[in-house]
Order: sequence, then structure tokens, then C-alpha cells
Amino acid sequence: MPVNGGTERTTTVIIGTGLSGLAVGAELRRRGVDAIVVDGLDILGAGQPANTASLQRCDAADSDSLRERNEILRHLRNYAASHHMDVRNTTRAVQLTMVGGAPSGNTAGTTAGSPSGKWEVHTPNGILLADNIVLTRCAHSQLRRMLSDFGITVGRNLVAAMRQIGIYLVGVGELITPSPKEVLRQAKTVGQAISATVQATVHPESAAAV
Repeated sequence: MPVNGGTERTTTVIIGTGLSGLAVGAELRRRGVDAIVVDGLDILGAGQPANTASLQRCDAADSDSLRERNEILRHLRNYAASHHMDVRNTTRAVQLTMVGGAPSGNTAGTTAGSPSGKWEVHTPNGILLADNIVLTRCAHSQLRRMLSDFGITVGRNLVAAMRQIGIYLVGVGELITPSPKEVLRQAKTVGQAISATVQATVHPESAAAV
């Protein structure tokens, strides 16, 4: 944990300590990708710089499949504790800043090895630098506004637009909240995608050969 005003480097910051956040955190842990799980973002108000966005809370609970959800959560929390996952329930992300501005035609893995990271996640304890961000339980309209704040034009494929800048979604439904099984499926898919970008950075010759 960084001291107040300090910085800390990681591969992925997962915003949301509920089912979605723990599911993707566990998936990344199994794949050997370092990640920090923090609580959801608050809304900060107007007047932010062009490369900064604020989100309303994205980890609000729902009542769908509550019993199944609680059982999966129990297993994930046990997994997190036994595998020493870096879950910071009392740390809130309060601001998200893109480092270096929006890419022009780059994929999520293109700048994943940059020394400073592509994202700054501001918390009351300091700044987390990361290549990838995972957001949970955000409305699509909210995400489109966030991309607009970053100066990025979004077409019909919101998920592809976000992945291009290293932001992944787990537990985010367009109209309804995904079921627990769907959340686990999304977590596995995102875990595979982030792991692939990490491998492409570590072994670029292998990625070029594919």
C-alpha cells in the first residue's frame, strides 16, 4: 500500500470489490497476472481535465440470484484470502486519469509495457499506475460519457472501444444485471484477454509470429 501521495505500480486495477471484481481478480491470479482490487469510483463533479473521468459507484448490489451470488462470493473471498490476492476493501478509487492521451488506432496491448503505465487510479492513499483497468457494474450510458470525457469517439461496439484503451468490463449489462454464471464467464474472458496482452509485452516475438 503506498503512503499518502505515493505511487504504486501494478498490471491491472480492478474497480469494484463485489462479485465481479473478485471473479476477475481470481482469474488473473490463476493466470499469474498481478492485480489490485479496490472499491468503486465516486462521482467528483465538474471541472476535471480532459484526460480525467469520474464515475458514479459501479459496484451497487442487486437482488437477482442472491443465494447463488452469496455462495459464489463466499468461495471467491476464501480464494482471495488463501491466495493472498490484493483486495483493498477500504480503498476507494476517486479519479481515473489516462496517461499520455487517447491512442490513435492502437490496441490494448500496444503500450502495455510503458514504464509509467497507461492509467492513474487516484485513491486517498496515493496513485496506482496500471496498464489495464477493469470496471464493474457501470451503465453503458455512463461508460460512453466517460469515453467522451477522454476525447474518444465511440461507435456501436462500446466494449471494443474500451478495450482499445485498456479498459475491460465485467458484470456490466446493457439492460439488465448479468447472472452470477454470466459474470464468471465474463471474468474468464477478460482474464484471458489481459493475460494475452501481458504475454505479448513480455514475448513480442511470439505475438508477432501468431
